[in-house]
Amino acid sequence: MIIGASDDPGRYAHKAMVALLAAGHPIILVHPRLQQIDGHPVIARPADADARIDTITLYVRSAISEPMAQELIDLKPRRVIFNPGTESESLAAKLTAAGIEVQEACTLVLLATEQF
Repeated sequence: MIIGASDDPGRYAHKAMVALLAAGHPIILVHPRLQQIDGHPVIARPADADARIDTITLYVRSAISEPMAQELIDLKPRRVIFNPGTESESLAAKLTAAGIEVQEACTLVLLATEQF
């Protein structure tokens, strides 16, 4: 799941979408105002997902992600990746307390180095 998905090919969230698809990973795109990106459906909120979520990768600032804490916890992902600029000690602590792995890393680097 990519929270903060973007239809702008220059944005890292869009680059991550392309890289995840190229690596064969399923994607769920989250953005409150977009309907689709490059032909892929977009949901408005993480809670709108109708699939089991393994990994959430964040591309939004903490002011946006922190209010989603319970919504993210309720999804029960295996891990949440805080990409550069999205770090939040508060959210990370809540996720960790819920038994969710937290990583401060770049999704693109993890994919490129086969650590995703």
